[in-house]
Amino acid sequence: MHQRLFLVAFAVALSFPLVLVRGQTAPDEVLTGKAAFGDWRGDLPGLRRKITAADLPPPYATRSASNFSSEVAKPREAQPKVPSGFTIRVFASGLAGPRIIRTAPNGDIFVAETGAGRIRVLRPSESGETAKLNEVFASGLHGPFGIAFHPDGSEPEWVYVANNDSVVRFAYRSGDIKARDAPEIVVPDIPGGRGHSTRDLAFSLDGTRMFVSVGSSSNAAEGTRPLEGAALQDFEARHGVGASAGAETDRADVLVFDPKGGNRRVFATGIRNCVGLAMQPGTGDLWCSTNERDGLGDDVPPDYVTRVREGGFYGWPWYYIGDNEDPRHAGERPDLKGKAIVPDVLLQAHSASLGLTFYQGQQFPTDHVGNAFAAEHGSWNRSKRTGYKVVRVIVKDGVPTGEYEDFVTGFVVGDASVWGRPVGVTVARDGSLLVSEDANGTIWRVSYAPR
Repeated sequence: MHQRLFLVAFAVALSFPLVLVRGQTAPDEVLTGKAAFGDWRGDLPGLRRKITAADLPPPYATRSASNFSSEVAKPREAQPKVPSGFTIRVFASGLAGPRIIRTAPNGDIFVAETGAGRIRVLRPSESGETAKLNEVFASGLHGPFGIAFHPDGSEPEWVYVANNDSVVRFAYRSGDIKARDAPEIVVPDIPGGRGHSTRDLAFSLDGTRMFVSVGSSSNAAEGTRPLEGAALQDFEARHGVGASAGAETDRADVLVFDPKGGNRRVFATGIRNCVGLAMQPGTGDLWCSTNERDGLGDDVPPDYVTRVREGGFYGWPWYYIGDNEDPRHAGERPDLKGKAIVPDVLLQAHSASLGLTFYQGQQFPTDHVGNAFAAEHGSWNRSKRTGYKVVRVIVKDGVPTGEYEDFVTGFVVGDASVWGRPVGVTVARDGSLLVSEDANGTIWRVSYAPR
């Protein structure tokens, strides 16, 4: 066994060169208004932004852009950047498009290799700096993404996985590196197929409710008309205020179930693509990391990270960021004006905000505890590239301030190409932050040791 573990660690080291980068310091300022709508060239760890609904330009202030990035191998001189006092290095490499990552109660790291249809387990070394064990926990899954352990605590009985069109669970005992049995289907019929395909899941703090995020099947429900009269009233009574019908039924929503998949209902509506779900410790609030719609210009509408209110409506497709009406649906739902909730933290538009986690470790500075970290996968639909980084969402006394801070940057090579696209974030047992990126199949470890 010891020889096998050594070979695994040695293979990881050979497959990707050891990179250790120490932190940098950003100017002591908060970018607001138009200055907050910059691109990747202005990113720097420690730099803060605050965007408000009042800052948004009108639709079509710029042309809608198609500007896909070319994913390249990491150039030798390219390094991720972190704030002063922090260090970043490769934790694991050679993975197949790692996406959501979650920390098991015993410290193992569960990784969704979505395209390969499997869940992988990585076990940190004694120092926590690298993965000493790398095993496939389960395979043959259908677009697995979200991962959660239940019940919460040191000895969970199940590990849940959100497929594209279902939720399954595996019997689990702490330390398992292989699934004990075939998966049990918990929810067989989550809306799947075309459109936004990721499904995340999270449990309430008391373990009695299971939340599942489902993105829309379209960009902005183009070409569709809303229901009217009694049909609309009946539909919204069953699916929530502002819910979309037809192909979008139970999409652009957060759904809620009991842990066995029963008592299905809609928790919140109008959230175009809540890719990352997280439960806030202490408050028990559910949070979403959300991709907003395309086609209205470079800087509108912002992506966002927000608390999700039960029964809340967040605008899609009729409105965005409060009472801003989508011109493609002008006049279609005047009854919804004033009902769309403004999200808590607005991000640079088209950043593609994905994984989300709250920091509860003891390694980072105390002002980081209770803050959220979100992975920005990066834009494809903006003339000047943005995203491709990890940000820290500032939370004080359990309440988001609206500010967010660049935390890990440096994944962009130039205007045309990138070498890293962050997806998942999780806090390791030792208090470090792990970040997955699916362009080069790596997981990075951010640690803190002030000089």
